[in-house]
Amino acid sequence: MSFWRPIQAARAPAVPTMRPDAVRFHFPQAFLWGAATSAHQVEGGNTNNDWSAWEEGGHVLVSAGAACDHFHRFREDFDLAQGLLHNAHRFSLEWSRIEPEEGRFSDEGLQHYRDVIEALHARAIEPIATIHHYTIPRWLAAKGGWECGDIERYFIRYVERVVAAYGDRVRWWITLNEPVVQVFKGWLIGQWPPGRVGDYPRALQVIRRMLRAHVLAYHTIHERRGDAMVSVAKHCLAFTPNRPSNPFDRISTAFRDFLFNNLFLEALHTGRLALPGQFFERLPFGRTLDFIGMNYYTRDFVRNTGFNLPGFVGLSGTLENERRIGKRNDLGWEVYPEGLGHFLRSFRRYKLPLLITENGIPTSDEDDRWGFIYMHLWQVMRAMAAGIPVVGYLYWSLLDNYEWVDGFHAKFGLIGVRFASQERIVRPSGRWLAQVIENRSL
Repeated sequence: MSFWRPIQAARAPAVPTMRPDAVRFHFPQAFLWGAATSAHQVEGGNTNNDWSAWEEGGHVLVSAGAACDHFHRFREDFDLAQGLLHNAHRFSLEWSRIEPEEGRFSDEGLQHYRDVIEALHARAIEPIATIHHYTIPRWLAAKGGWECGDIERYFIRYVERVVAAYGDRVRWWITLNEPVVQVFKGWLIGQWPPGRVGDYPRALQVIRRMLRAHVLAYHTIHERRGDAMVSVAKHCLAFTPNRPSNPFDRISTAFRDFLFNNLFLEALHTGRLALPGQFFERLPFGRTLDFIGMNYYTRDFVRNTGFNLPGFVGLSGTLENERRIGKRNDLGWEVYPEGLGHFLRSFRRYKLPLLITENGIPTSDEDDRWGFIYMHLWQVMRAMAAGIPVVGYLYWSLLDNYEWVDGFHAKFGLIGVRFASQERIVRPSGRWLAQVIENRSL
């Protein structure tokens, strides 16, 4: 924490408050504060998974390569997180390191993540482990990955091994990261592995297998540790009709909201998977969520002429009405903190703790980053003041990292990384957030 004291006096840029009594709200002492990472995006040297094969196939302009070399530098990075007063950290287990060949589990790979978990505990940082963050081993991809009929058996074998290895030291578990996004990117628009376009039958089949995989993992974790907190990290994308007066736009917006934001959670909360035809069934499970993990970044506009396919889903709308559009980040996404408030209020009906598992902005402007954090924390604060059970806020990301098809130019980190030298630079926004954590108030 040696670097923390000299910067304590640095003041964050003023962000206008909406109510004069706002500062009287204090976040609870047990609130989880921290940041998140994922293995392929930060570790470096991950060459045995399907995304590495995707890179080698020329589907992206930039490969992850050494990324942030977090695989070797995790203790140094956790020292920085501790200095920023983080008390929680979300990370992912890389399946291809743990089971590099079918049925062969690597003692070295298992020990590495044990070392990661122990390093977090040594710094009084709560580990939040993500079991599957998009990537799968090459041997499994060769069998069809999530299209493979045995995927649930392979997944649960992997889960059993990692829970046996870490269940005594990890209470918070995320089984799947953004499953609907993975299906959308991989089976509908072809941007991610396996690169299918418009394959709705297989997309629905994969969603069903992911649901079942989560259910099996949920029960496996609880058999090992009764007080475990288990969920998925659900991508929350706010949808807005491109033309509010157009009934087709409103219908498409509601339908997209159901498909992308509600279907998966409703299935895991009620045990019912409501999908067309053979997918409409009562699956043999009840509620399999202990909390709701929320990844939130932006909103999208939806338009539908009434004639375009695929029907009710509509198309992504244009942003031509600039009066309705907020500031854009470096990837062109709109900064729309009201969307986070919407989801916090909407998910209240589940009567479960809400953990913001990702929320961040790619920008090279620190005032913009701090404004983003402040305005989203304002939404969290308002929700909690209204009795909504938000238990933590994890910024994406702790470090600048490899951002999949967008490579390295999207600067998300509270800690900047000069990739050529692997030098870390603690950004002002990280320090300003530390002041909020210390004061427990905006």
